[in-house]
Amino acid sequence: MNKYICEFVGTFALIFFGCGTILFMRSEVGPVGVALSFGLSVVAMAYTVGPISGAHLNPAV
Repeated sequence: MNKYICEFVGTFALIFFGCGTILFMRSEVGPVGVALSFGLSVVAMAYTVGPISGAHLNPAV
């Protein structure tokens, strides 16, 4: 059950930060900022939940 919770938290953070940046800050940060928000959220969650769940972070799964 712990793996499922970690995958949920990691996927939630990816969607929350990435899509939140697209919705609310796209005009301020531009395409590079949007790419950085997705990339940095994946890296942060991979380091955080990776040892527990493997950090697949795929919202489609």
